Amino acid sequence: MTTQCTEESLRFHALNRRQVRGGFDGGTITSDGGGLLLREVEKRTKILEQFAACFRDHRNREQVEHTVPELVAQRVYALALGYEDLNDHDQLREDPLLAVLADKEDPSGKSRVRKRDAGKALAGKSTLNRLELTAATVSEKERYKKVALDAEAADRMLVDVFLQAHRTAPEEMVLDLDATDDPLHGQQEGRFFHGYYGHYCYLPLYIFCGEFLLCARLRPSNIDASAGCVEELEGIVWQVRAAWPEVKIVIRGDSGFCREELMSWCEAQGVEYVLGLAKNERLQQEIAAEAALAAEQFTATQKAARGFRDFRYQTRKSWSRERRVVGKAEHLEKGPNPRFVVTSLAAGTWPGKRLYEELYCARGEMENRIKEQLMLFADRTSTHLLHSNQVRLYFSSVAYLLLQALRRLGLQGTELAQAQCATLRLKLLKVGALIRITARNVWVSLASGYPLADLFRHVLARLQQSAPPRC
Repeated sequence: MTTQCTEESLRFHALNRRQVRGGFDGGTITSDGGGLLLREVEKRTKILEQFAACFRDHRNREQVEHTVPELVAQRVYALALGYEDLNDHDQLREDPLLAVLADKEDPSGKSRVRKRDAGKALAGKSTLNRLELTAATVSEKERYKKVALDAEAADRMLVDVFLQAHRTAPEEMVLDLDATDDPLHGQQEGRFFHGYYGHYCYLPLYIFCGEFLLCARLRPSNIDASAGCVEELEGIVWQVRAAWPEVKIVIRGDSGFCREELMSWCEAQGVEYVLGLAKNERLQQEIAAEAALAAEQFTATQKAARGFRDFRYQTRKSWSRERRVVGKAEHLEKGPNPRFVVTSLAAGTWPGKRLYEELYCARGEMENRIKEQLMLFADRTSTHLLHSNQVRLYFSSVAYLLLQALRRLGLQGTELAQAQCATLRLKLLKVGALIRITARNVWVSLASGYPLADLFRHVLARLQQSAPPRC
């Protein structure tokens, strides 16, 4: 962010005979010079442009200084750069680089209407707060909160970004479902105590396809982990099949999603599934022989041993039909460790051992994607209303889409190809730079001592060579 000029002199511990002195007099300097890479990503993917189109602006246009695309860009870029709170924007609004990222026509802020805003090109916390707190439907009597988000349009946008990233349809796509806790410390709407997590929280549902985020739905925590997943999948699958009619879709999730409603829906829609299945006595009896053999092998070798059994199974009441189950009989140092999955996939295509080890266990990678949402402050759900907290979740989700696109388009084959969002922020985005604005140019002088300058140039070149999205 921009430093303030002052005559104050700061004295530090001496360096041998040299005095070390400083002051906030460096001029227009930013610590976020690498944010320009995110702007290059946006110019090629139109992620922010598509997200801004999901808002409905009911303000009087003659009185608007900050357009919806500018407000959205300011908020999302700030999240990506590590500024989690709206309070941060009372200082950030003076940063000309963030104004450049937000495509403000005058990044210096000198042309602002009110004198007290001169030099502050961007919106303050109050304006951004109104953007987040606007209800889904704007009342005619509402004076301030007049920019409403169309949540259905935002949901479609997440899937559109995924579709646009692929030039050709894949043969198969795996959709990972998972729920996590979002701890709450106030009296938010939809706040409940969750016995498993041991605190008050929301229970957001995430759906990913690889690294692509397709759904981020904020939910109260007094529900089953699978609640609402069929409705979310219906919209995603319909949108995907409209673009790719022949693609094979596989749903993957842990035992929290092993419900009759989901499995029946998949079977009716021609969608495959592989889901964790909670163990019980009947299931463990089915793999008793394999469990005994694994125990013998462990006793002989003192190394983990496992075996698999493929069988048909139906619950006594909850399932409507018999289904294929793969049981893993494993014996570890701590004792037996049986696991089960239920699937619609044929044994000829996916033998039991391979299905469990290669397909089902790969869902663990989704945990890293959820961690990245937290790196982008998806847990900053501190407003009173569930709707406005969902809006905040969308902002964090779109920040993730930008960084994921940076990784996908600019970092393949580099040392940061698999880096998480927090690492990308630290190594690529947090770059000191001096900003000079003239009538025809915005000069950004990046720090000469930046250690990843060659990688920065390489990423910029890769981004500039990438093709625009397939809309």
